Amino acid sequence: MTRSEAIRSATGAGLGPSVRATVAILDFGSQYTQLIARRVRESRVYCEIVPHDVTPEELRAKNVIGVILSGGPASVYEPGAPGIDARVVSGEFPVLGICYGMQLMAHVLGGHVRLRRSPCSHGRPRCRSRR
Repeated sequence: MTRSEAIRSATGAGLGPSVRATVAILDFGSQYTQLIARRVRESRVYCEIVPHDVTPEELRAKNVIGVILSGGPASVYEPGAPGIDARVVSGEFPVLGICYGMQLMAHVLGGHVRLRRSPCSHGRPRCRSRR
């Protein structure tokens, strides 16, 4: 068995649906998506970058055990802003939203995202939760 055959056999590559646990990183156009994937992989976790319009069925076929919603340059209120299938954030998968991904998750789940009055996008945010 060659080294590449051994790697494919051990990793499940080329077997169709993934047989190993996978973290999916949904790509919304962030310049940091590749860096996020690199950091996840450095933690010895297998991950794949997938398009933001992926379906839960496609995630299940990849044996996804968690989802990271990357950032992106859009606002959730812009016309034509990238969206997500609401079923992805409905509770089947643990989800981490980063920047735009967090705003999108809040928006899809019925929350409101308000524009900040000052132009700075960094610093301590104010959050309120209504139950």
